[in-house]
Amino acid sequence: MSGLTFQIDGQAIEAQGGETIWQAARRAGIAIPHLCHSEGLSPAGNCRACVVEIAGERTLAASCCRKPSPGMQVQLNTPRVRHSQKMVLELLQANAPAQAHSRASELNQWCQALGLSTPRFAPREQPEPDLSHPAIQVHLDACIQCMRCVRACRDEQVNDVLGIAGSGAHTRVAFDADDALGQSSCVACGECVQACPTGALTPANGAALLQADAEVDSVCPYCGVGCQLSYRVKDGRILEATGRDGPANHGRLCVKGRYGYDYVMSEERLRQPLVRRAGVAKDPADIQRLRRGELALSALFRPASWEEALDLAAAGFKRHLQADSPRGKASPLAGFGSAKGSNEEAYLFQKLIRQGFATHNVDHCTRLCHASSVAALLEGLGSGSVSNPVADVQYAEVILLIGANPSANHPVAASFIKNAVQNGATLIVADPRRAPMSRFARHHLAFRPDSDVALLNALLHVIIDEGLSDPAFITARVNGYEALKAAVAECTPERMSEICGIAPATLREVARLYAKSRASMIFWGMGVSQHVHGTDNVRCLIALAMITGQIGRPGTGLHPLRGQNNVQGASDAGLIPMMLPNYQRVNHAEVREQFEALWGMDTSLGSEPGLTVVEIVHAAYEGRIKAMFIEGENPAMSDPDLDHARAGLARLEHLVVQDIFATETALLADVILPASAHPEKWGSYTNTDRLLQLGRPALMPPGEARQDLWIIEQLARRIGLPWQYWQAEDGAGQAPVARVFEEMRQLMAPLAGVSWARLLREEAVVTPAPREDGPGEDVVFIDRFPTPDGRAQLVPARFTPGPEQPDAQFPLILATGRVLEHWHTGAMTRRASALEALSPQPLISMHPEDMAALRLHEGQAVRMSSRFGDVQATLQQSPEVRQGQVFLPFCYWEAAANLLTGSALDPSGKIPGFKVTAVTVQALV
Repeated sequence: MSGLTFQIDGQAIEAQGGETIWQAARRAGIAIPHLCHSEGLSPAGNCRACVVEIAGERTLAASCCRKPSPGMQVQLNTPRVRHSQKMVLELLQANAPAQAHSRASELNQWCQALGLSTPRFAPREQPEPDLSHPAIQVHLDACIQCMRCVRACRDEQVNDVLGIAGSGAHTRVAFDADDALGQSSCVACGECVQACPTGALTPANGAALLQADAEVDSVCPYCGVGCQLSYRVKDGRILEATGRDGPANHGRLCVKGRYGYDYVMSEERLRQPLVRRAGVAKDPADIQRLRRGELALSALFRPASWEEALDLAAAGFKRHLQADSPRGKASPLAGFGSAKGSNEEAYLFQKLIRQGFATHNVDHCTRLCHASSVAALLEGLGSGSVSNPVADVQYAEVILLIGANPSANHPVAASFIKNAVQNGATLIVADPRRAPMSRFARHHLAFRPDSDVALLNALLHVIIDEGLSDPAFITARVNGYEALKAAVAECTPERMSEICGIAPATLREVARLYAKSRASMIFWGMGVSQHVHGTDNVRCLIALAMITGQIGRPGTGLHPLRGQNNVQGASDAGLIPMMLPNYQRVNHAEVREQFEALWGMDTSLGSEPGLTVVEIVHAAYEGRIKAMFIEGENPAMSDPDLDHARAGLARLEHLVVQDIFATETALLADVILPASAHPEKWGSYTNTDRLLQLGRPALMPPGEARQDLWIIEQLARRIGLPWQYWQAEDGAGQAPVARVFEEMRQLMAPLAGVSWARLLREEAVVTPAPREDGPGEDVVFIDRFPTPDGRAQLVPARFTPGPEQPDAQFPLILATGRVLEHWHTGAMTRRASALEALSPQPLISMHPEDMAALRLHEGQAVRMSSRFGDVQATLQQSPEVRQGQVFLPFCYWEAAANLLTGSALDPSGKIPGFKVTAVTVQALV
C-alpha cells in the first residue's frame, strides 16, 4: 500500500503504507491518548483510550487498529471523543489507585493531559504485591489489564510466561499456571516491565520510583548482539537500563542487559593501582583461598601511586626489550587484549605489542570461542565476518541453528528467530543438548557429541546425490566442488547415521529442506567452533551454503554468533597474532610497510606470525614467555587445563593486569592497574552483524581508576613510544578515542565511510561502509567473495574422532558453556546483584537415566573428574542433555569447568576442544 493523504481535525496528514491512524498522527506530532498500544506490539484496541471520530461513521474507532483511507476525515477534538476518552481513563485510574508504584505512569500522564483529577468511582479489591523475584516486582493493584505485558512476552520475546487467569472481576495477569513470578519460568528479560504503562511491573530495586538526573544512551556490554540501551542515572549511580530502538534489538533486552549493570558500582571494584608485596610469591592456590575468604587481597598487594605502578610496569617490560633480545615469535613478551573493550582499545593494544614489544605475540578470547570459524571463513570466503545480519531471519524460509543456544547466550537474537518461526519459517536445531530453541524446531538433531562432520557430510552427500545443488552458482563462484563431491561420495546417510546417531530418513529430509528453500540461513555457536576439529565443522557449513547458492541474498548466508560484545571489532582491529588490522597478514611485506609508515617506525615489523593464546600460556609455563600485559582478559578462568594455565601465569617473571576487578588472573600479577568499566567511557563497538555502534559514559570511574586508553598510552610512552593520543586538555572527553578511531580508518577499508562525526550523528553504521554519503552493506558477498579470484574455495573435511573419548574410567562426555544469567568468566555478572541472585551456584546437568544408573539424585553434592583435574558441584537433573553427556557452565570459580578440559588444539584455528571432555561423576561421601 502506497502513501495517502487524510485529515485529522482539518489538518492534512500523509500516511505511509500500512500505517494506522495512530501511527500517522504520532509521526505528524499529534498526540492521541493510548494505553494498550505501544510501538512494536500488534494493535489490540482493548483499552479504547485512543478512540477518534470518523466522518460518516456511527461509532468511534480505535485509532491504533484503524488504517486511514484517502480523504478520510478524522476528528479528535470533539466533545464526544473527549468524553469517551476521559471516561475510559477515569475508570482505569479508579481501578489502579496504587500509582505510588508507578514509574512515570502513562495512565497518570494522560489523566493530567486531559484534566482529570481524583476519580469518582470506588476502587476494586486490591491484590497483595508479589515480591518473589530478584529482579521484578509485581503490583497488580496498579494493573489496568491493557495486556501490553502479555503481548510483549508472547509476541516479541516469545517466552510465553505471561497470560490471563480468572474471569470477570477476578481477571488478572498470571505467570505460567498462576505461579508467583519467582517460581515461574520467567527468564527476566524485563520486556513486560518496559511495556507496562502503569508500574504494575517494576524493577525490584525500587529505581522506578526515583527521578533520574540524566539518561545516557549506550550499547549493552555483554554478548555480540549489540543491543542499544539507555541508562537512567542519579547521584553517580545507574538506576536502571531500558531498551532503545537500535538496529540490532528494536527496544528489546535480555536479563543481563536490563538487570546486569550494577557490577559497575560493586564494592569490589579496583580503585587504586596495586603492586605485589615484596617477598610474596605467586601461588595459584591463592585464587581459591581469596575467593573463599581465607586470604585478603591486601596480603598479596600494596597500594601504589599511578606514577610508581606505571614505572614498575614499564620497567618490567623494558628488561626484556634490550637490543639483543629476541624478536618475533621468539620474543619473551606477549599480550592478551580484550573483546570486552572498545575497537579503539583493541587497536591501540595490538599496536603497543607490535610497535613497542616488537612481537606479534598478541591475541584475545576469540581464540577460545570462534578462532576455528574465522580460520575457515578466511580460507573459504576471504573474510571472517558474517554474511548477513541476524535480522535477516525475517526473510528466511529455513533456519539451521547448529551448536548454539541463543536462548541463553544471545536471547534477543533468539527472539527474532522465534518471531520468524511464528511467521512461517522452518527451524532446524542441530545440537546434542535439547536447549530451549528446540521447542520451536521442526527437527531437533540430537547428534552424538564430536560427530558434527559426519552429520554435515551426510547432508552434503544427499544434496549432491539428489541433484539439489545450484550448478549455476557453483560454476560462477565456487572452486573445489569436484574434490568435495568425491570426498562425500561415501558419506551416505546410512553410514553417517552410525556415527552421528541421526536416522537416515531425517538426514535426507533436513538436507532437502535446506537445499530446496528459497532462502536458507545458518547460525552457529561455540558448539561448532570449540572443538579440535572446529575448522572442519565450519568448512562443512560453508560447503552447504556454497553448493546450494544460499548466500549473498537476504535470508541466506552464514552467521557465527559472536559471544562477546566486541569479538568482531577486536578481531577487525588486529588482536590476532597472524593478522594486522583488517585481517591483513603479517607475512605480506607490502602490508607491513603500510603500517610501519603510518606508525612512524624506523624498524621493521616482523614477518613471522606470533603465538596464540594457549601457545603463549604453554610458552610461559616453559619459560619462553617471561613478561605479559593482559588487559581485560581472565585466562586463569577461561583457558583450558586451568591448573597448567595458572601455573604458567604464575611462572612469569613480570605480569601486568589491567582490569576493573581483582580477577583470578590479576591475583597472579606483579602490577594491577585499575581500569574503566564499559559505562564509564567513550568507544565504538562492532556487534555480530558488523554493526558499528557507540558507547557513551554514564558514570565516572571510581576512585583512582583510569580510562583504558590512557593506561595503554602511558605504558607505551614509558617504553619509548612517542604517542600523543591523550592530551592534557582532553579531560574525560571523547577526543582521544576519536583520534585513535580516525587512525584506524586509514588502515581499515571497511571503516572508510565512517568518520567519528558520522558515528556520533548516526550512532550505528553497518560495515563495510565504503562511502561517508552512503549506507553500509548489510548483506555481503552479493556478486563476489573477497578472495584473489572472487570465488569461494571449498575444503573437504573427513570425520575423525577427537582425542577425548569416553572409556571405563571416564564414561561421560562433558560440554561446557554459559547459562542465561552469567557471562564469560563471571567477573562482571557475578557481581551484578540480580543476576547472582537468579543463578548463584554451579550446577552439573545430567540426564535422569544416567543419574539413576549411577544412583545419584538431584541436589546431591558430587565430584566430577577428568584426565586433567576435578571439581565439586551440585547435581541437577536435566532432560536437555542427552544420555552419556553432562553440562557445566564455566563462569563459577567454585567449580571452574576448565580445570577439567584439555589443551589439545584445532590445527588450523588453534582453538581448544572445550565441548568434548571425558569425565566421571561420583557422589561426595
